[in-house]
Amino acid sequence: MNLLNITDPSTSLEWMIFLAKKYSKMFLEGTKITLYIAILGTLLGFLLGFVIGLIQDTKINTADNILKKLLIRVLKVVSAVYVEIFRDTPMIVQAMIIYFGLRQNGINVTPIFAGILITMLNTGAYMAETVRAGIGSIELGQREGAWAMGMSHIKTMFYIVLPQAFKNILPEMANTFSTNLKMTSVLNVIAIQELFMAAKTVGGNYYKYYESYLVIAIIYFVLCFAFNRIFKVVEKKMQGTSDYALAVEYMDNQ
Repeated sequence: MNLLNITDPSTSLEWMIFLAKKYSKMFLEGTKITLYIAILGTLLGFLLGFVIGLIQDTKINTADNILKKLLIRVLKVVSAVYVEIFRDTPMIVQAMIIYFGLRQNGINVTPIFAGILITMLNTGAYMAETVRAGIGSIELGQREGAWAMGMSHIKTMFYIVLPQAFKNILPEMANTFSTNLKMTSVLNVIAIQELFMAAKTVGGNYYKYYESYLVIAIIYFVLCFAFNRIFKVVEKKMQGTSDYALAVEYMDNQ
């Protein structure tokens, strides 16, 4: 039997191939929307997480004026509340509250815009803790040395600390993106036509939900597997080579 030209499917495999072929455009469109929301929401979330992480890491000095101390304290409290709220509530609930809350208050956002916003806020809350831990992994002596040379706190962060911390943060960034890629499936509750919604629609046409969900399970697996391999290559490139260690050993043996 030619599985690519099935007109009267009977087994689950035949139904999977039939549905994938007949509704290929719908599955493809759902995949594109899933990737769009996951990539854009994650990138924006990383930026937000970096800002929140920097705020949480900022120290209040006794020499600072009272306005600066007050501003830093307020920012720390606001960022801490934001992180706790989004880390301690399900993304599906956040999606319902944010999307319908905005529309109920006269802000007519599109489902996709809301999906990106939700993904960004959720990612930012988790990345803030990752950034803070990444910054903490860098020796304090390096910062103190930069300050001794007259560098400001911001310059020290961007030129000394963050380039090193980024290497430690990258694996968690990759995990977060993979999670977001899969978690976009919950956004079907606000009518986003992503991959899960496509499978739900296709499955309802023939009452073959099992086979339809198996199709997107394969798509999710391929996407996550491919991106994980890409991130591993990038991570390996950023770690550099061990040539310097070989050079040291050579000099020691001379």
